[in-house]
Amino acid sequence: MEFIDLLQWPAMLVTIVAAWLIGSLSKQRRTTGFWCFLFSNALWITWGWHDQAYALLILQVCLAVSNIRGLIKNHSEVK
Repeated sequence: MEFIDLLQWPAMLVTIVAAWLIGSLSKQRRTTGFWCFLFSNALWITWGWHDQAYALLILQVCLAVSNIRGLIKNHSEVK
């Protein structure tokens, strides 16, 4: 088994942590969650590219755009 094959496990864990943080009422935790999601998108893209999982690649690019949008909206939120 190659190292790249194991990459899916940290990608999954980072995605779960990100989802947990996004649900927070704290703006700082949500910001951290969006950054975690972007990191997980990069991990999934790396793994998907290696495994030629093209649907996963397209999904992760779309989710990354959504996470960037969320990061911007979270940053501009007035409290």
